[in-house]
Amino acid sequence: MKRFNWKLWLGLLISAVFVYLTLRGLRLKELGDVLKEANYWWLIPGVAVYFMGVWARAWRWHYLLRPLKSIPTRTMFPIVAIGYMGNNIYPARAGEVLRAVVLKRREGVPISASLATIIVERVFDGVVMLGFVFVNLPELAKLTADSGFVGSIRTLALVGAAAFIGALLVFLLAAMFPERAERIVTALTNRFVPESLRLPRKAEPLLLRARVIDLSQRFLGGLESLRSPQDALMVFVTSVVIWLLETGKYWFVMHAFPFEVSFFALMLMNGIVNLSTTLPSAPGYVGTFDAPGIALLVAYNVPRATAAAYTLVLHAALWFPITLLGAYYMLREGIHWRADMAKLRNESEA
Repeated sequence: MKRFNWKLWLGLLISAVFVYLTLRGLRLKELGDVLKEANYWWLIPGVAVYFMGVWARAWRWHYLLRPLKSIPTRTMFPIVAIGYMGNNIYPARAGEVLRAVVLKRREGVPISASLATIIVERVFDGVVMLGFVFVNLPELAKLTADSGFVGSIRTLALVGAAAFIGALLVFLLAAMFPERAERIVTALTNRFVPESLRLPRKAEPLLLRARVIDLSQRFLGGLESLRSPQDALMVFVTSVVIWLLETGKYWFVMHAFPFEVSFFALMLMNGIVNLSTTLPSAPGYVGTFDAPGIALLVAYNVPRATAAAYTLVLHAALWFPITLLGAYYMLREGIHWRADMAKLRNESEA
């Protein structure tokens, strides 16, 4: 009997709520008219700038992995594309595990260590996105308070800042004091994790405590790139470049539609919609990307149909190119999700 996947159903429920908020008050005829009149040639430079950002992500990951193994950025790029494809079509951000598995398969980097670098990426992304919001707080204060998600975004930003900056500090401390971090993790594991666990249909019990300690040591090894202040600063700088390039895509796609807001407004939109996509949702961030983006543009006095058309086209332009490219690379790798993932996970820590 299959287990009830509550995370999947929670994501679907949250996406359904956000889709309702997206469609509420929207006149579909007006939306269709705006979509018909859009100049889609602007998507070409937008997609090009976005792929520059994906290349920058591969370079940043190369930089984070360098203490474990120096892997050229051109080798990392297909793996990053596979990961983002996985995030777009599989639930629960399974693409992060997928790219760690592919990296293990191709380069022999332990999954737990590469997952540590991926989590560091996400923390730096969160810090930069919150930076985009905080830089634009004076502009945000000018917007109407009845604009849906926008009215309470300052509270969300403060909560998010505490979470992301707190996580970043923990990682930095663990990287700077690895022996002490290892002792703390070992002590907590010995206190709270049982020594063994008997699994159904397994003759021998799983040595759970030893397994957790081994994985945590590999995970801490993945934080090694943060031991140097210069390296940590470089990761932050590349993160800023990545998100500025993605905002550049927002700017190019905007020119396909009959409205104009400042680049800073688009930075704010980028920060808000990506913070919203950290919520559980259906694959592809359905609804959680669209509803807050439309709400922000409406707060800038963009007509609702125009704001919806722009946000939906932007979402599609962010989703389809990287998903198709990632699917191509995944097929070239010869990986089939259902058949191979369990086997690859078992091989990964052997």
